[in-house]
Amino acid sequence: MPGPWSSPVCLTVIWFLSWSLAPSCAQNGNDEVSGLQYGHLKSNVTLECGKSPIRTPVVWHLNHSSELPWHQVTSDGSLILLQTDLSAQGDYSCYDHQGLLLHSVRLRLGYPPGPLSISCRVPSHVHVRCSWADSADTYLPGKYTASYGKNQDEDRWRPCVVDASGKHCDIDLPGYWEVLHVFRVTETNALGSNTTLTSIKFNNLLKPDPPESVVVKTVEGHSTRLQVYWSPPSSWPQAIAFPLTFHIRYKPQGSSYWSELFTEDNMLTIYDALAGHVHQVEVRARDAIDEGTQWSDWSSPAFGQPWEDESRLEPTEEVLPEDVFPSEMFPIFTKPETSTARSHNPAYEDEGSVGLVILLVLFSVVVIVCTVVSLVFVMWVKQRRRNQANKQELTSMVKMKSMPI
Repeated sequence: MPGPWSSPVCLTVIWFLSWSLAPSCAQNGNDEVSGLQYGHLKSNVTLECGKSPIRTPVVWHLNHSSELPWHQVTSDGSLILLQTDLSAQGDYSCYDHQGLLLHSVRLRLGYPPGPLSISCRVPSHVHVRCSWADSADTYLPGKYTASYGKNQDEDRWRPCVVDASGKHCDIDLPGYWEVLHVFRVTETNALGSNTTLTSIKFNNLLKPDPPESVVVKTVEGHSTRLQVYWSPPSSWPQAIAFPLTFHIRYKPQGSSYWSELFTEDNMLTIYDALAGHVHQVEVRARDAIDEGTQWSDWSSPAFGQPWEDESRLEPTEEVLPEDVFPSEMFPIFTKPETSTARSHNPAYEDEGSVGLVILLVLFSVVVIVCTVVSLVFVMWVKQRRRNQANKQELTSMVKMKSMPI
C-alpha cells in the first residue's frame, strides 16, 4: 500500500523545495577559496570569473565586501585590478546575477627574486658558513638552493645544505687551501627565480671564534702577579694540527690604557699588575701559521685582583678586661702615635696667632726704616754732587778775573 509521501501533491512540493534551495546550498558549499593566484605589485592583474557566459553581468567581492580597489570588469566577467598595491591582496569571489558563486580565488602580490647579499664566515679550516639576505623584500615566500665549486663545470660543484630558516648553509671540509671558490645561491618564488654568484677566498676569511672560559687567578705571595687561563674556541677542534696565537690585553678597572701580551699557550702570567686593584682581562685568537688571517673578536671580560698580604693590614686592637690581665702585673705598652697631625688646642692656636702678628709688624718696621735710610742716602749723594759742581764753577771764575787783560 503506497504511503502518504508518494502522492502526486507531496512529490510536487518536495521537487519545488529542492529546486529552490539548490542554488543557496551550492553557494554555501562552494564559498570557500578554490585557488591561489600570484601577481606583480604595481602592475595590472586579471582575475577570471570561471565559467561565466559572455555578456552575463557578474558581481565581484573582496573579502565578502563589494568595495574593490581600482578596477575594470570585462565583457566575459573578468576583473582587472589596475596598478595593484598590497591593499589589493585578499580573497576574491565572483557571483552571477542570481547570487550564485561562480569562482573564488586568493590573490597574493609581490615581486620576483632579485640579487642576494652573500657573506661567509670561516671559523676554522674545516668549516664554512655562508648566509644571505634579500636586497629588497619580495613579499612572497621563497625557496633557496646553494652550491659551491671552483669553476663553471657543473660536475665539480657540490651542494651546500640549507638550514630550515632558508638563510644560511654550512660547508664541511671545503678545500681550504684551494685558491678560489665560487659560491652561488638560487632563490625561487611564484613569480620567478634568480641566481647570485660570489667569489670567495677562504684563507682571507679565516677568523676564529673568541677564546672561551677565561679565568683570572691570584699568585700566592706575589702582589703584582696574575695568572690567566682560557680554552680555545670549541669550533677550532684541531688545535694540535693548526695552533693558535693568543693576544691578551689587561688593565686596572677604570683605566683607559691597556697592556698587551702574546703567547701560543692556554695560560699566561702577568708580572706587572697594579697591587690592590681589580684588573680586566680579555683574550682573542688568530691562526698561528697564516699571519694573513683575521683576529677573532675579544672574549668576554674576566676580572681578578692580585694577592694581598693580610698580615700587613693594620690589625684591630682588642681591649681586654682588666680582671683578666691586671695592668699592674702585665703593663700594656701602646703603639706610639705615628700621625704627624697636630692636636687641636685653642690656647696653642691663640699664642701662635699673636706671635705671627708680632712677626709681621717687626718685618713691616724694618722695611719702612730701610726705605727711609735709602731715600736719605740718595738725597745726600745728590746734594754733595751739586756742591762740588758749584765749587768748581767759582774757582773757574776767580782764575778768569785774575788774568791780565
